[in-house]
Amino acid sequence: MLHYIGKRLLHLIPVLLGMTFVVFLIIRAIPGDPAQVILGQQATEQAMAALRAKLGLDNPWYVQYFDYLKGLLTGDLGESLRTAQAISSEVWPYLAATFELAIFAMILAVIIGMNAGIISAWFQNSWFDYVAMIIALIGVSMPIFWLGLLEQWVFSINLGWLPTSGREEVRDPINAITNFYLIDTLIQGRFDQFVVAIKHLILPGIALATIPTAIIARMTRSSMLEVMRSDYVRTARAKGQKMFIVIYKHALKNALIPVLTVIGLQLGMLLGGAILTETIFSWPGIGRYIYEAIGYRDYPVIQSGILIVAFIFVMINLIVDILYTVIDSRIKYN
Repeated sequence: MLHYIGKRLLHLIPVLLGMTFVVFLIIRAIPGDPAQVILGQQATEQAMAALRAKLGLDNPWYVQYFDYLKGLLTGDLGESLRTAQAISSEVWPYLAATFELAIFAMILAVIIGMNAGIISAWFQNSWFDYVAMIIALIGVSMPIFWLGLLEQWVFSINLGWLPTSGREEVRDPINAITNFYLIDTLIQGRFDQFVVAIKHLILPGIALATIPTAIIARMTRSSMLEVMRSDYVRTARAKGQKMFIVIYKHALKNALIPVLTVIGLQLGMLLGGAILTETIFSWPGIGRYIYEAIGYRDYPVIQSGILIVAFIFVMINLIVDILYTVIDSRIKYN
């Protein structure tokens, strides 16, 4: 197993290098001059030329790329062109916010999606099966930005139950320790702010969880239908065992491999693809961080942000592969 993990980590190096090269070329094809964005439309050509020289933007593209790689080898992600701050020091709060939102959304997706898929499979062709699969189809097809705006209009503007946007109350901010606000509020004993943090998570979390919930529900149903036709499941039912025992002890464990694969892929996509949700709900996550950097032509932030998201995505896939051996001891990696 350790040999397999080491081999996968070695394979990660050329993947990330290739990704950095492609991203480097693409972002420099974006129209606009970072120097002009920073200094404004009224800046003189001399001032912009001086700023380009200071930032190294007047060097050939291959020189800029190798300078960036040299920084990565020493653990330096570079400095933001907009804030002049080290990216490694300012990216964590954004990353923590995205982690908190994505994990909250994935917990909702797994609980609702897996149970809906299990019940649909057990009561195949029933009214619940038809309704659940229709809702799952709608969930896959529904645009996240439209759902987010609809949630804000119904639950925030009309009913006033939940906050429209943001991550905390502006009048009573949370002291960041880990930058995971649910954890920070518990550490500080601020249970009122814990409730506030949960309220801010609900709307963006539901919007972000919609597509993963639908995909997990459909995959769980398909996998469970295949397993429930097995002889050992029919034997367990014939012995008169309770439905809960048959499903969760016998059938689900053997149906979990494809479901776990989907969960891993969806979690990776949530961490990297929450840009729309974070923009709509003004959530200060890594997706919004990269989105704003694109507007400012902040090349180092874009490159480093995408690199971090890609690394997390690959590591999640590796963890999923390792979990296969935990679920099914017959799976071995040489």
